[in-house]
Amino acid sequence: MASSSGSPSVPPETPRPPAPPDPAVSAVSAASAVSRLRHTLRVARVLVRAGVLAPGRPDRIVRQLRALRTWGATIAGGYAAAGERVPDQVAVIDDSGSATFGEMNLLGRALARDLHGLGVGRGTRVGVLCRNHGGLVRAAIACGRLGADAVLLNTGLAAAPLLDVMRRNDVEVLVADAEFEELYRGLGPEVPRLTAWGDPGARGRRVPSLEDVASVSRDTAQDPPPPESPGRLIVLTSGTTGTPKGARRPTPKGPQDAASVLSRIPLGSGDRILVSAPVFHTWGLAGVQLGMSMRATLVMRRLFEPEDVLRTIQEQRCTVLFAVPVMLRRIMDLPRSTRERYDTSSLRVVACSGSAMSPQLISDFMDAFGDVVYNLYGSTEVSWATIATPEDLRLSPTTAGRPPLGTRIAVLDERGREVPQGSRGAIHVANEMLFDGYTNGKTKRMSAGLMETGDRGYVDEHGLLHVAGRDDDMIVSGGENVFPRPVEEAIVTMSSVREVVVTGVPDEEFGQRFAAYVVAHEGRTVDPNELRMHVREALGRFSVPRDVVLLAELPRNATGKVVKRRLPSSTVSEG
Repeated sequence: MASSSGSPSVPPETPRPPAPPDPAVSAVSAASAVSRLRHTLRVARVLVRAGVLAPGRPDRIVRQLRALRTWGATIAGGYAAAGERVPDQVAVIDDSGSATFGEMNLLGRALARDLHGLGVGRGTRVGVLCRNHGGLVRAAIACGRLGADAVLLNTGLAAAPLLDVMRRNDVEVLVADAEFEELYRGLGPEVPRLTAWGDPGARGRRVPSLEDVASVSRDTAQDPPPPESPGRLIVLTSGTTGTPKGARRPTPKGPQDAASVLSRIPLGSGDRILVSAPVFHTWGLAGVQLGMSMRATLVMRRLFEPEDVLRTIQEQRCTVLFAVPVMLRRIMDLPRSTRERYDTSSLRVVACSGSAMSPQLISDFMDAFGDVVYNLYGSTEVSWATIATPEDLRLSPTTAGRPPLGTRIAVLDERGREVPQGSRGAIHVANEMLFDGYTNGKTKRMSAGLMETGDRGYVDEHGLLHVAGRDDDMIVSGGENVFPRPVEEAIVTMSSVREVVVTGVPDEEFGQRFAAYVVAHEGRTVDPNELRMHVREALGRFSVPRDVVLLAELPRNATGKVVKRRLPSSTVSEG
């Protein structure tokens, strides 16, 4: 039968019942939800233990949360929130005195007003060339309030590379200590400067200081509005193999990012943290950020001097030390009578990172100061990968430890497949704090959601990561792939050896060979033939360094890393 329109009559379609849920998909979703819940509970437990989450006056907690919502999880937000929560608690102790969280927040606000008057705003790059002191923290607070990027400049750079780094990173304003005026004198007059520490007129024309900035009044009418998006902290790479690159650090999403490190290093809100690692370095910066998130007291000294570290720990009753490995070496080089002159019984955590630490140094330090060493393996690009606790280091002094909460590592082959336990491969890392790329637009390679570190290593039967060395450190000698780090670890166990670095050099017969640059303990001598025999017995003949060069000191940068391009040309001394 036809319809009145001439079209055939079509019976109405019966609605289809919804498809039953796929049991497999439902199971995966449920498992994922349970996994997220478990992770959230673990994060909460860590933050409660550290004192990040703690009861307090309701009105102060409300103002604290409001500050975090306004400024985000930046250094500006952290000090604004702590200034509301514990305004009278000491935040920073440096060579000039102390300041509370409330005072630090107000001083950072005042500097933000001053920088705003110089044209600093969202996206502006502000160079910060400072040693460890409260002025550096104030500069970071001010940049955070303006949405500006703070470029943390290496105080160990010479004038030419420093100016090159500032130009490459588009630094438009400079906050610097007076002692570095000769280094940045080549900057054009169009780059405004502020002096963070020292007499701003001591080396020539007067440069305004942070003490000249606007009043620290609580009147907010003069404050520039909060930025639409937070500025970045830009940290330079070590530059041991070339010009340092600027790496954009991600803005933390909140205290859950701190929970990752805190899950393996037991820091707490009651700690007094001596930050000896340079704050322009990722590890020193981590000490500041972690201390801020826990509302702990930071103790800062402009210059590192090993005996002064022990004196400061005694006088300030420091419970935590943030250091790079060479600093522990310098402390252990002090006469035992000098070390034992100071009461360091308050010290319960020595958090170390930045370069490889010899197993002998770890054992010697913990024998002298107790089982307090926590060693973090990571980089500017991946933040952290693994953390070794004292228990891990006693079990295996060569280990880099295990991944902390929320971090995943994998050792992959050339095709991106995970290698079997005990096999070497390229180390890759995934966490919430992978860097956002270099300021030159380049980044690191990714594989299955993990970022390469540039290092090779393996995971042992205990689940502990061991780092063999960097990809470009491996040499092929007589057809064998060998890495320098195991050679260094073997050599440094010799009683006459204080420090050593091993690197590859060209060889006509074998393609490449190892050269060992050795620093002897004071009053001791190193026999090259004895050293070679020691390595051969420990590792085999392809690992034996044919070149043994004796040095008074290894060339290091400001963070204590050996700068291999500054090593002298090796001389073959046949055994």
